[in-house]
Amino acid sequence: LLLLLLCLSFFTHTHTMLKLLLSALLVFLVCFCAVDVEGRGYKQGEEIPIYVNKVGPYFNTHETYHFYSLPVCRPEKIVSRSLTLGEVLDGDRMANALYSMSFRENKPRMDLCTVTMTKEDVAQMKDAIDNLYYFEFIVDDLPVRGFLGHLEEHVIDLPDTYDTFLYTHLHFHVQYNGDKVVAVNVTETEVKKELPHLSLFSPSNDAAAPDTIDISFTYSVTWEENTKLHHHYRGAAGKPFFPKTLEIHWLSILNALVLVLLLIGFVLMIMTRALNKDFARYSVDDTDDMEGGDEDQGWKLLHADVFRFPAHKSLFSALIGNGVQFLVVILLLLVFALFGAFNARRHHSMTTTGVLLWVSLSFISGFVANKLFVQMKGQRWAWNIMLTASMFIGPFFIMWAFINSVAWYEGSTQALPATTIILLILIWILVGFPLTIIGGIVGKNRAGVFDAPCRTKNIEREIKEKKWFRTTAVQCLVGGFVPFSAISVELYYIFATVWGREIYTLYGILLIVFLVLIGVTGSVTVALTYFQLSGEDHKWWWRSVFSAGATGAFVFAYSIFYFTHRSNMHGMLQTVQFFGYTLLGCYVVFMMLGAVGYISSLAFIRYIYKNIKVD
Repeated sequence: LLLLLLCLSFFTHTHTMLKLLLSALLVFLVCFCAVDVEGRGYKQGEEIPIYVNKVGPYFNTHETYHFYSLPVCRPEKIVSRSLTLGEVLDGDRMANALYSMSFRENKPRMDLCTVTMTKEDVAQMKDAIDNLYYFEFIVDDLPVRGFLGHLEEHVIDLPDTYDTFLYTHLHFHVQYNGDKVVAVNVTETEVKKELPHLSLFSPSNDAAAPDTIDISFTYSVTWEENTKLHHHYRGAAGKPFFPKTLEIHWLSILNALVLVLLLIGFVLMIMTRALNKDFARYSVDDTDDMEGGDEDQGWKLLHADVFRFPAHKSLFSALIGNGVQFLVVILLLLVFALFGAFNARRHHSMTTTGVLLWVSLSFISGFVANKLFVQMKGQRWAWNIMLTASMFIGPFFIMWAFINSVAWYEGSTQALPATTIILLILIWILVGFPLTIIGGIVGKNRAGVFDAPCRTKNIEREIKEKKWFRTTAVQCLVGGFVPFSAISVELYYIFATVWGREIYTLYGILLIVFLVLIGVTGSVTVALTYFQLSGEDHKWWWRSVFSAGATGAFVFAYSIFYFTHRSNMHGMLQTVQFFGYTLLGCYVVFMMLGAVGYISSLAFIRYIYKNIKVD
């Protein structure tokens, strides 16, 4: 639909094209963001679908393995459930379970199966319990989690020893309201069996010791009516498996907002006073200049060079185009989440929507990048479209291929299946890439002339030696730290959600923080650009991008601190995933805030040079 509407935009007016795009986005919201949060209704005795999903270390959020990779009860033929794109990307691998559950019918202790474990199977299970593996089942689309077993230490022994116990009985406690399931909890600690030490198994020369052990697994089900829990809030009852530490941190948010508002007000006040004095000095008549003997100085001297286009135009415009695209994608995601388009207990609907939004809005990056490239008198506009299309997908594919190879080597469900890889490639080739080309062609045809209030001379003005506090490194340090300090409080909660066990639902606060980030980045970059021009340095184009985008470097530095001091993550797979995907996220922050810095600086420069008299 987006592709068809964008093709029609070739033959329509700009306002009509915007209406078509908005209509397409509304259709997208209805089709992909609406989720079934109330569940389906059941009749008395009707079978409830149960799926096993995955297991993994408790503290390594993204290190997961298929449940049937362990020596547990499994059907003769494993039948997998069809998954959404977001579920596959997050490592879900659901399959039919042997457990049986009927609506509003209690079940006493039922035999599930008996598993014959070899020495290798016991070693695998003991290793999983030692590493605090948890399991995840899906009952009527509600996640149910529990531990595989536990350890009992003998503290009086020297050296310390411990016994490993495996939970062999699961008790499902299900709550219903009317004809719908509203909550499911599992208790796994009622029955446990000690796993024998590996030394007790038969070696090659000892026929008396056993080669295998038999372990029986059971389960039970009880139903309870809960009329107080509405269908819309299904899954919210009971004690959560993962600890709830996220709270509405109003004091920290208000403190950050007050500091940000004071900062913006302080910058605007200084800039206004400085600009008023500059305008009063620069906008005098020529006769007054001659009588007073005053000569042009400061940023007015740069009127013939300030709009001189930067080096590496294609790279610059591609970066700005991708930054604007991510800016729109993130803003739309937060707006959709604010209006309840995503269910926090639904499996990864935001991930699916984010991927599809990014692909569907590829038109924006092509349009912005090629329009700017043509306005800067770039010649090879077709190659600029190719660069724009690969600006993010290229680094992402390289990083993803490395992470996916590590996950495949470890046997983790985080390694994407071949079908999903082919699907994602086809989505980009058939939708994302064509939309980028269409946007680039539209941007080229509607580029026009670059809006510059002053003419640029052929001979470039020489830049005098800069003082240390006007250097690029210092400006990037200031331009990156100030926006980072505005989001540092919220950044912990974002990391705890993405790389921890939290569920973030404060989307209104997150939207406010995102808008504050944009405002602070724009204000600080404008101030730094003004100081740069006052030092008679006209090369502000790339400087505005790097000074604003430097926030991404501070975010990555914080991620190192979070990994080492605020989390219990460990292991090769989890470490590679954390730093690999965090590096990509910081790259997105760099492009997005770099675009904000450039746009705000360009608007500011156009404003000040329109308000002075230039020969």
